[in-house]
Amino acid sequence: MEKGIFAGLKVLDCASFIAAPAAATVLSDFGADVIKIEPPGAGDPYRNLPNLPGYPTGEHNFAWLLEARNKKSLALDLSKPEAQAVLYKLVEEADVFITNMPPPVRTKLGITYDHLAHLNDRLIYASFTGYGEKGEEANKPGFDSNAYWARSGLMDLVRADTDTTPARSVAGMGDHPCAMALYSAIVTALYQREKTGKGSHVASNLMANGVWAASVLAQAKLCGAKFGERRPRERALNAVANHYQCKDGRWLILSLLSEEKQWPTLAKCLGREDLINDPRFATKPDRHARSVELIKIFDETFATRDLAEWRKILDGNGLVFGIVGILDDIPNDKQMLDNEVLVPFENDTMLTINSPIWIDGTKKVQPRKPPGVGEHSDEILRGAGYDEAAIKELRANGAVG
Repeated sequence: MEKGIFAGLKVLDCASFIAAPAAATVLSDFGADVIKIEPPGAGDPYRNLPNLPGYPTGEHNFAWLLEARNKKSLALDLSKPEAQAVLYKLVEEADVFITNMPPPVRTKLGITYDHLAHLNDRLIYASFTGYGEKGEEANKPGFDSNAYWARSGLMDLVRADTDTTPARSVAGMGDHPCAMALYSAIVTALYQREKTGKGSHVASNLMANGVWAASVLAQAKLCGAKFGERRPRERALNAVANHYQCKDGRWLILSLLSEEKQWPTLAKCLGREDLINDPRFATKPDRHARSVELIKIFDETFATRDLAEWRKILDGNGLVFGIVGILDDIPNDKQMLDNEVLVPFENDTMLTINSPIWIDGTKKVQPRKPPGVGEHSDEILRGAGYDEAAIKELRANGAVG
């Protein structure tokens, strides 16, 4: 079995919904030993996500399969002092502690940085919040739909035009990029610890990551730049950097940044060689000035063939474009499979989504199915030095599940 770069690294995942535990998942992909700490009984509320209205239905808990792979589960009721004592014992030997609980909850449960740092001066305490840890909104809960997507301006910026409603996000769309930010903070702190021998407090938040995602235009605003009209697709300023619907209803997007060089090739691919010398579109400024006319021509042309046909034609001539993918494409996407974007679970044919980084010379662990609530409680407690009588007592008073 591949052990991975982080073999022997001990991580306590005391988090839920979605970015913080997903950062722990990435660590586990590279071999870290991750213990998921969740309440006894129902466990992490995130286990229930697929049961909420509007989510896909099926026989598998897709959300939990993704975020909790490779982890072990320890069920602790951290409202009880006995459970807090168990956690503190684990912290003494841990390398990383991850949480995204609101600051007041951390205080109540005894899991603030001040509660834990003195127990282990090598501990990396990784904190994730909605709006940062300072200011009047520090205690405000946040989800990626509001703190990342809406607050940052992305919700407003990506709508088709000013007359349409703000664009809704999809589940985890901001959380998973945020997970990579928290992961990078943890790895940076581990590097610092290699040099100093000391742990540290690291942090990230949804709001900051959202603005970072929108930062090109946000920086323009900070520089006092003037913004033009948000134009609908049919009136885009550049026809060769626009999206078009094919005969079968699928969409593609042209991205021809080398327009002067590629314009004749595009016209030939479309079967419209006449456009090459058409005086209306002879130069780049001409094409941009008459983009609305050119878009209409492209709309009519792309509507004559299915997406698969256009992919073959455009790829075959070296033109830069992308398909507007749909979820139905993903399970059989050869490029994703060839590049291990999709990988199978251990001893199963079911695929899962890999974390999006690779290191030459090492392999990630093959994903293991996630644990049941408290599945590893006894194993973890024994490893921490608890005997059977002590474990029985912890169960009897409800501290452990």
